[in-house]
Amino acid sequence: MCRWLAYSGTPMLLDTVLYRPEHSLINQSLHARMGVESTNGDGFGIGWYSADGDGTPAIFRDIGPAWSNRNLRELSAHVRSPLFFAHVRASTGSAIQETNCHPFRHGRWMWMHNGAIADFPRLQRDLCMAVDPALFPSIEGSTDSEVMFYLAVTFGLDQDVPGAVARMAGLVEHLGKEHGVPDPLQMTVAVSDGERVWAFRYSTQGKSRSLFYSSRAETVRHLHPELEYLREISDETRIVVSEPLGDLPGVWNELPEASYAVIPSGPDADYLPFFPDAGHITAAGS
Repeated sequence: MCRWLAYSGTPMLLDTVLYRPEHSLINQSLHARMGVESTNGDGFGIGWYSADGDGTPAIFRDIGPAWSNRNLRELSAHVRSPLFFAHVRASTGSAIQETNCHPFRHGRWMWMHNGAIADFPRLQRDLCMAVDPALFPSIEGSTDSEVMFYLAVTFGLDQDVPGAVARMAGLVEHLGKEHGVPDPLQMTVAVSDGERVWAFRYSTQGKSRSLFYSSRAETVRHLHPELEYLREISDETRIVVSEPLGDLPGVWNELPEASYAVIPSGPDADYLPFFPDAGHITAAGS
């Protein structure tokens, strides 16, 4: 599968998060501890929003491994952003090519995924037929992840992010049942519009890939006053990761099965329940 990271909060140099932690995402690209594969070397990508930009994220992707890419190290030491994504890829069968590397972008939206649609070639045609025809030419690669993204855009990502992702998941499960594919969906997904990040953890089987979110900065400051960099970040700063970036107690919380988180989070809860929605599917199709 893959490993990914989403950061939102006080503007920060990308390498502070990507390279410096004890078990950084770059380290995970070689030595993942919780993934299906320990090595994620089939390409990588980063995407970031600029504080003074036009709202469209910048994307840098490559088909080589992240751990040896000099351009990634150089760029991440000079780019500062309040919201960025990073993804290291282990292909589940689709080609190793730049257009298959995450994150994916459409307008102001950015998307990345860990997991798979089971038996994707059997479902691919029906899934692609459900994508808005006006959006279909924007699909550049051959991954299930990108199709999931454009389905979510089709189903109203601009208006209701959790609802659009739920309708996408509902369609995948509906078609999986029609085609006799057991447990068709496995996903941890991050999506952003440049202002907020939504992170989802769900699988049909109920045994989803790992996903963690950082505690509130004020909590971590109290637990670990020795961490000087925490003095510079806002209380709203959060990180979502496929697996923790270190072993300090009290810093990382596992996102529960079948749930999603929003960053910045609301005052009442760090996460909310997530359920696929197939209510938009009729007997004649989607």
